[in-house]
Amino acid sequence: MIFKRDLCIRGAFVIAMGLGACNNIFAIEKDTLTINKLNSVVVTANKTRINRNNVPLSLSVIERAEIDASSESSLMPVLSQHIPGLFVTQKGITGFGFSEGAAGVVNIRGVGQSNKVLMMLDGQPQWAGIFGHSLPDTYVASDVERVEVIRGPGSLLYGSNAMGGVINIITRDQLTDGRVTRGRIMAGSFGTEKYMINNGYKRGKLSSFVSFNHDRTDGHRENSKFSITNGFAKIGYKFDDRYKISADLSIAKIYNHNPGKENDPIIDNNMNILRGATSLSLENNYNKSSGAFKFFYNWGDHLIGDGYRPGTPRLNYFFNSKDHITGAMLFQTFGLFKGNTFTIGADYKNWGGVAWNSYFQAPESSLPATPDLILVDKSVNELAGYLIAQQEIAGKLTINGGIRYENNSVFGGALVPQIGATLRAFKDNVIKLSVSKGFRSPNIREMYMFPPQNPNLKPENSVNYEISFEQTLFGGDLTAILTGFYIDGKDMIQVVMVNGRPLNVNTGAFINKGFEVEASYRPFAQMRFDVNYSYLHTSKPLIAAPENKLFVNGSYSPGRLSLNLNMMYVGSLYLNTTSSLKESYTLLNGKISYRFWSEDRGLNLFVKGENLTGVKYYINEGFPMPGTVAMAGLDFSF
Repeated sequence: MIFKRDLCIRGAFVIAMGLGACNNIFAIEKDTLTINKLNSVVVTANKTRINRNNVPLSLSVIERAEIDASSESSLMPVLSQHIPGLFVTQKGITGFGFSEGAAGVVNIRGVGQSNKVLMMLDGQPQWAGIFGHSLPDTYVASDVERVEVIRGPGSLLYGSNAMGGVINIITRDQLTDGRVTRGRIMAGSFGTEKYMINNGYKRGKLSSFVSFNHDRTDGHRENSKFSITNGFAKIGYKFDDRYKISADLSIAKIYNHNPGKENDPIIDNNMNILRGATSLSLENNYNKSSGAFKFFYNWGDHLIGDGYRPGTPRLNYFFNSKDHITGAMLFQTFGLFKGNTFTIGADYKNWGGVAWNSYFQAPESSLPATPDLILVDKSVNELAGYLIAQQEIAGKLTINGGIRYENNSVFGGALVPQIGATLRAFKDNVIKLSVSKGFRSPNIREMYMFPPQNPNLKPENSVNYEISFEQTLFGGDLTAILTGFYIDGKDMIQVVMVNGRPLNVNTGAFINKGFEVEASYRPFAQMRFDVNYSYLHTSKPLIAAPENKLFVNGSYSPGRLSLNLNMMYVGSLYLNTTSSLKESYTLLNGKISYRFWSEDRGLNLFVKGENLTGVKYYINEGFPMPGTVAMAGLDFSF
C-alpha cells in the first residue's frame, strides 16, 4: 500500500524556511560560483557563445561546483533537483536500467516521455537508435563541466526529439597548463560502492581529459543488483587562436536486474548493455564569425533476458538489439553589422538498427534449433537546414527569430519556426517573451516493432508560449526568475483499437500550463540559499509530471568544514493514468564534509544521507524507493 504525504504547498514552504534557519549547508564560495545568472554566457541557445540575457528562451545552467557539491556519480538526480519544471523518474539507490521496469524518464513541463526531451553531449544528440529513449545511466557527473537546459522546445536548432526541451551536457576540458588528478571512493547502504578517478592534462596547444567510473549496488530489493563501468577520454589541439580540433570517446558497460513490481515479481529479467559514443569536432573562431563542423556516432549492443513470473515456464530466448546514430552538423555565425548575429546551419542524422530474438534449448534436447526471429531491421535518415537572426536595438531590446526545414525519409518535410524578444528595461532586469514550435519524429519501435506498430505515423507537434521576468539585486547576491508557460500539443501518438487490434495513431492532444520560480540568495560569502518551485496543470493525467515540485538548498562553509541540508517536495505525481493513482512525498537530505589541505591538492572526507526521515514513497508504480540511505567517502586531488 502506498503511503502518501498530503502536504500542501504552504506547509512545504514552512519546512523550507525552517531548513534555511538550520545553517546546515555545503559551501559554494562566492568567487567559485556566481549566482548572477542573467549575465552568464551560454552556447546551447544559439550554438555560439552569447549572453544569457539576450536569449528569449527559458534556459537553466548547472555549474561544476553544484555538481561536485552533490557527490552524485550520476548527473540526472542533480538536474531533477536544481532545474524547475524538470523531473526524472528513479527506482532505486543507483542506476536507471533499460527495458521493462526502467526509470530515467525525463519530463520538462510535463513533456518528455517517448523521447520528447533531447539529451546531448557537447551539442550532439544521444538516444537509443531503435527505441528512441535517452540513456540516463551513461551521463556521468565526473565528466561534466556544466549543463545547459532549454525548458521548452529546442526544435529550431536541434530538430526532432527536442519537443519538450534540450539538455546539453558540456564535458570537461583541462584549461590550464599542468596535470590535475581527482578521485572519489564512496560506500554505503545496500552494499553500494562507487569509485571514480579522472585526469586532466594540458601542455601548450595540447589538452586531454580521461576518466573512469564504477558503481555497483546489491539494491534495496531482492534481485535488484545493478553495476556500471564507464570510461571517457577527450583530446584537443588548438592550432592557434582561430582553429581547434577535438575528439572524444565514451564507453559504458551496464548490468541490471529488474525484480519486477513488488506484487508481480520477475525472475531472471537480466540486462547486459554496452553503450558507446564518439565524436570529432573542428571549430573556428574569428572576430566577427565562429562555427564548427562536428561528426558523431553512438551505438548500443543489448542482450536482455525478459524473465518469467514464478509458476510460469522459463522463456527459451534472449532479446538482442544493435542500434546506432550517425550524424554530422555544420554551422557558422556571422556578425553582419552592429548588434546583429546571423547563424546558418545544416544537420544530417541516420538512426536505426536491428533487433531479434535468439532462441536456445536445453543441451539434452534432440529437437532442431529454432532460428533467430528478426523483429526489425530499419534505419531512418534526416536532413535539415536552419537560419537564425538576432538583432539588438538601442542596447535595450533584442529580437530573435528563425526557421528550420527538416526532411525525414519516412514522413517527409516539416517547418519549424520560432520567434522571441528580450527587453532590458532597467539595470539587472530582463523580460523575455517567446513562441516556439516543437516536434518529435516517431521512433522505430512505434513505427515497425511489436503491435501496435504503424509505419504511417507522422510527427507529434506542440507550440509553446512563455513569458519570464528576471531580476538581480544587491550587487548580484540575489537573483529571482518567474516564468509562465502555455503548451498546446497535438498529433500525440496513442494506442487505439482499429478493426479489433491495437494501433498507434496520431490522435492525442494536450494542454500543459503553469509557472516556475527560481531564486538564489547569498547573505555573505560563506552562505548561500537556492530555491526553485514549479506548478504544472495538465489537461490529462501524465506519468512522471508532478503538479508541484519544490527544492530548497542551503549551504554554509565556515573554513574547512562544509555543511549542507536540502529538501525536495513532489506533489500529485501520477503513478498511472488508468486509475489516476497519485503520490506525494517530501525528502530531506544532508551532507557534512571536512577538507584537508587545498582545493586542488588535498583530501575531502564526507558523510551524506538521503531521505533522512525514512519516507516510504513511489515514483514508478510497483517499485518502492529505498528508505534512508547513508554514504561515506573521500575525494582526493593531486
